[in-house]
Amino acid sequence: MSLLRSHAGPGGGHGDDRAPSAPASPGPRTGPGAWARDLAMGMRFAAGGGREGWIRTALTAAGVALGVAVLLLGSSVPALMDSWHGREKARENLGQSHEPPPADNTLLYASTDTLFHGVPVRGRLVRPDGAHPPVPPGIRHLPGPGRMLVSPALKELLDSPEGALLRDRLDYRVAGVIGDDGLRGPRELTYLAQSATLAAPDGYRIDRFGKSWDAPPMRAPAVVLVIMTCVALMTPVMVFIGTSVRFGNERRERRLAALRLVGADVRTTRRIASGEALFGSLLGLVAGGALFLGGRQFASVITLWDINVFPSDVTPGPLAVALIAVLVPTAAVAVTLFAQRGVTVEPLGVVRDRPPVRRRLWWRVALPAVGTLLLVPLARESPWRDTPFNTVRLAAGAMLLLFGVTALLPWLVDAVVGRLHGGPVSWQLAVRRLQLSSGSATRAVSGITVAVAGAIAIHMLLTGMQTGYAQAYAESGKAPRIGLWGNAHDWPQVQRALTALRATPGVTAVRGTIDANVARPPAAGHSRSAGRYATIAVGSCAELRALARLDSCRDGEMFLTGARGRDAALAPGATVDLNPPYTEDDPAAPRLWKIPTTVREARLRHPGRAPDRVLYDLLATPAAVDIGRFPSPTMEFKVDFDRGTPDAVEHIRTTAAHIDPTMNEFSAVDNPHDAQYSSVRNGLFAGAVVTLLLIGSGLIVSTVEQLHERRRLLSTLDAYGTRRTTLGWSVLWQTAIPVVLGLGLALGCGLALGALLLTMIDSVVTVDGPVVAGMTGIGGAVILFVTALSLPPLWRMMRPDGLRTE
Repeated sequence: MSLLRSHAGPGGGHGDDRAPSAPASPGPRTGPGAWARDLAMGMRFAAGGGREGWIRTALTAAGVALGVAVLLLGSSVPALMDSWHGREKARENLGQSHEPPPADNTLLYASTDTLFHGVPVRGRLVRPDGAHPPVPPGIRHLPGPGRMLVSPALKELLDSPEGALLRDRLDYRVAGVIGDDGLRGPRELTYLAQSATLAAPDGYRIDRFGKSWDAPPMRAPAVVLVIMTCVALMTPVMVFIGTSVRFGNERRERRLAALRLVGADVRTTRRIASGEALFGSLLGLVAGGALFLGGRQFASVITLWDINVFPSDVTPGPLAVALIAVLVPTAAVAVTLFAQRGVTVEPLGVVRDRPPVRRRLWWRVALPAVGTLLLVPLARESPWRDTPFNTVRLAAGAMLLLFGVTALLPWLVDAVVGRLHGGPVSWQLAVRRLQLSSGSATRAVSGITVAVAGAIAIHMLLTGMQTGYAQAYAESGKAPRIGLWGNAHDWPQVQRALTALRATPGVTAVRGTIDANVARPPAAGHSRSAGRYATIAVGSCAELRALARLDSCRDGEMFLTGARGRDAALAPGATVDLNPPYTEDDPAAPRLWKIPTTVREARLRHPGRAPDRVLYDLLATPAAVDIGRFPSPTMEFKVDFDRGTPDAVEHIRTTAAHIDPTMNEFSAVDNPHDAQYSSVRNGLFAGAVVTLLLIGSGLIVSTVEQLHERRRLLSTLDAYGTRRTTLGWSVLWQTAIPVVLGLGLALGCGLALGALLLTMIDSVVTVDGPVVAGMTGIGGAVILFVTALSLPPLWRMMRPDGLRTE
């Protein structure tokens, strides 16, 4: 014992050995290493979660993939337009300020554009001056005389039975195909032909292609449409990405509780949860890139507002790709961390019995209010002015209005369900569930709300624009008439053209004159360009009688109409300039001509203004004035036709091309906007349907997980004899209430935003009833879709086995 005591201390222990100290408890793991380990663990959980885990991951990836594809497409638009306009600049020369003299490296160049069944056909005529003329991109050598090079799409059309009328119009032999560098898009109809008879003034001389050229600015309605399309696409995408990464939240939280039981702290569980969301978002990132690359292959078959591009043009910039690749996964982690802050994960489960958070209303109302304040001044300043400041105001106002609807929905659901009492048992079960926790349902429905609101606003804008164009074309196209004009050389040329047009199938009447401008002498001390201008029409007595009331007419006579009031400068014996200058530095020499003293008075038959009507000051027969003294006279034709004659318009265009390939047309017989707007509307409607179905899939997952969380309650209700139909109806009401409230908000927001947009472009506010009803119907179909797919899991959970516990 003494030996034992000698080694024992005062407390009965070992005298020489102190009790070993407990190891210091490690602090919480922090730093990049801990983040990397926990995120990697979460990704492993997501990858190895079994069939249900992969379903949740697949839905998350699908939502993120849709958003990434839209973001990549939107970021490709600047590069797409640059490529499209760049090829147009490279192949075009609209004239040089100092026309070069004929040389070995010059050619005559003229535009011969036409329309075929409402589709534009770009045409160019050339005639080389020497052996080394300039050559536009996409062409190695210019075609020979009487030959043409065509785009692949035009060759396909000419070789088809549908192109028979166009083959008659383009009286050249096909000698080859234009390369991609010489085309704006793969579906463009264009040709380049050599004419041995091309001469000035039908064409102008150039010595190069690629002249600096700025694209014409987009019109106000198109600018507003582009801005709103981007907003309507991006806003639901951002909301949906935030919703997608929270699919499967309930199941994930139960797994996190198990991790807490084995010693993980709260921060670790949150990082692991972020890793699970990160895995789905990374898969979505890859899938979105694949979806974008696959979808852009269809760019060549899509034409909007005459814009058709090659798939290679749809390429986002490197910076945009890098930002999307970084921000989308970062957003997934951030959203997950934000969602976890309101949940306490304990070792024995998820704590949800904390006092409910009061949803404050002021900031939810402030978002749409600020958006409205940004948009209302723009509506009052109508029509729209395209400035960077207005663009930012429109985009910001629309986004705030749409986000405000998303923010209002949770408050509205809580406010409504909090006041609901009584009713059938199924109704009470659904209402009570929403009163306890409506966050999951409102998050999923918020995507529906934003998508429907944006779609309604865009469809209203498109419908208003389409209606405006339709009314304009219907008004100006009441009379079946086509206007033609081209360079005039003499009156016999016009007579031959009149004969050819009158012999064209479907033509009922033709009127034609030679038009030119004359300058009235300026006041004393002023330059020549300060003189006032008058318009003269030269034609036969029959043609002049169609313009004015003439008592008698013989060749050699002239008439004053007084269309702009009586003017002493346009009086019998007055001197006018047949070669008027249009600018101060115009070097044109004056060609003075005296109005005959025998000129008589005449009254125009239609003195008012109209798109196809000219106020003529002077009417002259061919013998009364020398047409060769005018610098650039034009022959003008008004061609009436019978709408019942098949392809009467195309026959007229073919005749005009044979008269003069450079002849131009102005008419309202074709409304190209109608089909274009219809295609855009149909595309947006299809996109909205796909988005709603995808959101419905997420809502199914959320509903099934809530049912799984209440499986013991469901089993208890089943044991007490609750009918399955009662619980089925409760699932329907639980889904329907948030969706109906969300659709109501979407309807109000979409109609208000659409009305503001139509007011901005000075258009009549028009509601597309079928589309609004269709969107609302799809929302209702989503409710039934979710309920129908939720019933089988509900039946499986309503079993006595659910009461078993361990």
